[in-house]
Formats: sequence, structure tokens, C-alpha cells
Amino acid sequence: MELMEAIRRRHAVRQYTDRPLPPEVLAALMEETVACNRESGLHIQLVHDEPEAFQGFMAHYGKFRGVRNYLAFIGPKGADEKIGYYGERLVLKAAQLGLDSCWVAMSYRKGKCPVTVEGGEKLVCVASLGYGETHGVPHKSKPLEEVCKADRELPDWFRSGVEAALLAPTAMNQQKFLLTLEGDTVQAESTGGFYAKVDLGIVKYHFEVGAGKDHFTWK
Repeated sequence: MELMEAIRRRHAVRQYTDRPLPPEVLAALMEETVACNRESGLHIQLVHDEPEAFQGFMAHYGKFRGVRNYLAFIGPKGADEKIGYYGERLVLKAAQLGLDSCWVAMSYRKGKCPVTVEGGEKLVCVASLGYGETHGVPHKSKPLEEVCKADRELPDWFRSGVEAALLAPTAMNQQKFLLTLEGDTVQAESTGGFYAKVDLGIVKYHFEVGAGKDHFTWK
């Protein structure tokens, strides 16, 4: 599955079947996790076959059921944007491997996550993984012109990048971001909201996939 196909296919899924993750899928996810941590300096951890973090009131309130696998996004304080960027890279890798997922900020028990958090680090959020009871449904997106501006008529590559960004998961599906084209540079800005920096990292990864890195540099 190509990355753009994974972007279009992936939707938030909160209810999962009891189908276990095959060893080859776990190995591929672990390999990509190690690669992301090496590149970013983050401390992302893959948690497998652990149900405790998604039991209790908060998980029930968030309508989560059957979660036994998740990615724990851990890194130095101030690395939220980087967590969004590399976290979404891993979420889309999971989609390429046939898994469903959901970014989770509050609806889990942080204290029940069997992860290692070193001094100076924090557990920012997690992403549930598994085989969903369904593959989820798309959410309504803002019009393209509300989330971008440019110094000229939109080039095809920029339009494709913005369209990919509009498919990015954001907190409360609020899509609070702005992408600005000036010459050959693109600036990505948050316009507010919860977990704004995490959202911005996710949006930037989607934009790169849609636009192609060769067309621009980040401002």
C-alpha cells in the first residue's frame, strides 16, 4: 500500500476485535519504531498485548473497546511537534500493514502503561492499534482555501500537499492549521486548539507525503 493510499484509507477506530497481531507485523512495526527513534531522538515504544491502559471510565467514555496494542509517544519535553511527525509516520506504517488505529490524548490510563520514561521525558499521548470491528469513517474537512494561502496561483504539488494535510487526524477534528506558500518555502502554523504542536507535526508529515519533499523547503 502506497503512503497516499494509507492516508486516504486510515480513519479513527476505537473498537477492536480480538485478532492478534502477527509476528511479522509486530517485527515491521518495531523496526520502523527503532528507525524513527534513531532519526528523531524520541523514545517511542510499542506496547503489545496489554489491555490495562484502556480499561476503566476514561476508555469507556471515549468509546474504546478491545484495545490491547498501542504506540506510546515519549520524548523530551518540548518535542510535541516531532512526536506528531514521527508518530504519524508510524501510524501510517501500521495502516500499510493492514492495521487500524486512533490517536489518543486522554481516554486511557497513563499510569497503567508499561513503558519507560527517562528523566526529562514525558509520555505525551498514545495511538491504539489493531484490527478494527470496522475501518472507521471519514470526517468532514474544511474547504481547502480555509487552511492555506499562497503568493500565486496554487501549484499542483502544493494543492496535493494541502489535500493530504486535510486528511490528517487532529484533536477534536478541528483542523486548526495554516499552510502558507512563499516562493519555494512553505510555512506551517497552528491556529490554536488542544495538542496544537502534536497536530502540527502530523499535518507536516501529511503535507510532505502529498506534496513531495523535492518541491519545497520548510520555513
